[in-house]
Amino acid sequence: MSDLVENDTSGKQRDTLVMSGGVALSIVPILWSVLVPPPHGFTPEMQSVLAVFAFSLVLWLSKAVPYVISATISVVLLFALGGVDTFQDATIGFASSLVFFLLLLLLLGQAISKVDLDAWFASRLLSAGGHSHRPIRALSGYMLALSFVMPSAVARTVTFIPVVRQMTEAYGLGHDSDFERTSFLVLGHINPIASMTLMTGGGMAIITSELVQSEIQPITWVEWATLMIPPVVVLYVLSAFTAERFYDARSEVEDATPDDTSPSQLTDDLEVTPDFEFSHDQLIVGSVMVSAVVLWIIGSFIGIPTIVPAALAVGVLALPDIGIITADDVSEVSWGILFVIGTMFSILHAMETTGTLTYLVDLITNMIPFGSLVYWQIVAILLALAVLIRVFFSTASAAIIVVLPIIIRFGETLGINRLYLALSVLLIVGSTTILPFNTTAVLLSFDRGPLSKIDVIVFGLVTMVYAAFVIVFAWTIYWPLLT
Repeated sequence: MSDLVENDTSGKQRDTLVMSGGVALSIVPILWSVLVPPPHGFTPEMQSVLAVFAFSLVLWLSKAVPYVISATISVVLLFALGGVDTFQDATIGFASSLVFFLLLLLLLGQAISKVDLDAWFASRLLSAGGHSHRPIRALSGYMLALSFVMPSAVARTVTFIPVVRQMTEAYGLGHDSDFERTSFLVLGHINPIASMTLMTGGGMAIITSELVQSEIQPITWVEWATLMIPPVVVLYVLSAFTAERFYDARSEVEDATPDDTSPSQLTDDLEVTPDFEFSHDQLIVGSVMVSAVVLWIIGSFIGIPTIVPAALAVGVLALPDIGIITADDVSEVSWGILFVIGTMFSILHAMETTGTLTYLVDLITNMIPFGSLVYWQIVAILLALAVLIRVFFSTASAAIIVVLPIIIRFGETLGINRLYLALSVLLIVGSTTILPFNTTAVLLSFDRGPLSKIDVIVFGLVTMVYAAFVIVFAWTIYWPLLT
């Protein structure tokens, strides 16, 4: 017990030291902007914008203060230091449809969890798992299916952690069994990959689609699905197939379920109700979500903005006679990530208008001999840069909002297909987890499951390599067939 208390205390001290260091380091670029004359080729506005950008990144990476506070301070500094002319210009990122679209999808995700639709899927998995000698495949399949109606990978992980524990007990396996270790790899590493299939599938896809539409070309819900579902499913299946064999979980399950153990007995052990039916609220939420998907599909052909079906769905679920989405649900939204996105868009807009982004891209282009490289080598370097930056972020969404605009600008300068490049960045960033904190779903699996740091790193590298192969396939064969 004393060892646990001592470790907890040392962990808190380490976190406090990191946060204090983050605060101190974040002040440095601000002092540089105020006290040091602009370097050669820089205007005062460019210096101020770059200083606020560095200030924001340090605070977000160190998590020294809540995201809402650091984002608000960044917006104020953007105006106060002269990076933009008016405070309205400093807050222009919050006018992006992405902020409101993500808010609506977060509310819809909460509604799904609130009425236990995720639990309904979980019960189906328990029932299927009790009748199958390959429950890992059942788990992977249900996670993929659920991603089409439940955007949050974290919510899916939280929902299925107790499911995995019940299945482990039903098969008579231990907490450190190969089956449970493999299952937590599926929950942490593979589950978030499924969120990239749809434009409305989660923060990563939403941010990427918004940047594609604003920086490259219009893209509809159906066009995104056509471009992304096959590559993502291939990546997902490869990763799930590998996970099943990572610890030989299949053999362990077969040995743990002798022939005289009937499927019905396993189902009884799992406490599943075979005739589980939808409740009234579940029917409402399910119908609304299906209607939203239908509107997204129809809207792709007749020009309905993607945000409209989401707004209608939230409006219906918030009606007084329905009352599934309430004021309490609004207060529980992840406002921090919404503020980060709004602030980052404001900073990016300022970097565009002041010429800061062009200056940085030109500077790096002059440092790296892109002119002597062939096409695929340039793409590989840009994707490697995206992976390098991604490692420092605790969520893929935050990494994409920072790195993708820069990569897109490189693509424009170097003559690279920017649409393919943006989708490739999403695939590689969304599939790369080197450290447990890089992805919230992985962190939950690492914290609550039997995974070690080596497990996280090795399998994270496996999914990254698979993503690279899928990108080559999509870039050279699949995407050219569609565009």
